Amino acid sequence: MTKKKEVEKKFEALLDDLEGVVSALEGGELDLEEAMEAFKKGVTLSKECHKRLDEAERKVKILRRELSGELYEEDFDADE
Repeated sequence: MTKKKEVEKKFEALLDDLEGVVSALEGGELDLEEAMEAFKKGVTLSKECHKRLDEAERKVKILRRELSGELYEEDFDADE
């Protein structure tokens, strides 16, 4: 799959792919080369998921500011 197509995938699809990689690695059925390739793919998927979550967090921060009607910046707090 090309990098461009991976970027176009939805977050949930990336997460499903990552879960599949983890399952394959935990299953113990892969030979060393397959496990290394799966691990590399998992790292790439994990980084993309983190990037998407960071982007979503920034958007939520912006939306809060816009919806509040006030011109101050408020950090995103997932615990609220």
